[in-house]
Amino acid sequence: MTEIDTSFAGNAWWERALYRAARAVVFGFCRVYCRLTVEGREHVPTSGCYVVAPVHRSIVDSFAASGMTKRRIRYMGKASLWKRKLFRRFLSSLGGFPVDRGTADREALKRCMQVIENGEPLLLFPEGERKTGPLVQPLFDGATYVAVKTNVPIIPVGIGGSERVLPKGARFPRPRKMHMIIGEPIIPPSAGDGRVPRHAVKELSEQLHEELQKLFDAAQLRAGA
Repeated sequence: MTEIDTSFAGNAWWERALYRAARAVVFGFCRVYCRLTVEGREHVPTSGCYVVAPVHRSIVDSFAASGMTKRRIRYMGKASLWKRKLFRRFLSSLGGFPVDRGTADREALKRCMQVIENGEPLLLFPEGERKTGPLVQPLFDGATYVAVKTNVPIIPVGIGGSERVLPKGARFPRPRKMHMIIGEPIIPPSAGDGRVPRHAVKELSEQLHEELQKLFDAAQLRAGA
């Protein structure tokens, strides 16, 4: 694995200021250009850690999700982006942390759990890479595994209209309506002695899939997609 500083501190005053400024820009873009509306903010915990699990149809999904809370939400990025010190600090201040492409899943999951253990929310797209169409695709178990292992809730999020804003292959975003619905937290079963039963993770993934489909359907409808 590439030797890269994996410190997740990022609490210097200028890093906090940079994050607030960047969040204001990207979320403001969604609110103004994409006419993004949000419902369900009351479901976002005001303290403690959690895993944000949105549907994924466009790059702008990450921008929209940043508007869930004023707290910094962490997300994974390819490790090669962290090779330059200045850029590394910039990405980390915006919530990113490095994961090697091709790295074993357990290493990526270990870094995700480190984010939770350090007291910050984590964003994981349970469908993996961007998908297309109205159906939520089969989920990877990463988000549910992390939630069970660290005993934190999962926040399902449906984002409607983002695929029309910036579909795969498009160079420029289009001014289309977006709507985001934040669902009620899903509480994972306790891991007990630290072991995570495979059946518990699978059942939680099935529950998350069902909830995401409901939220996505409603968000698409309200976005006029």
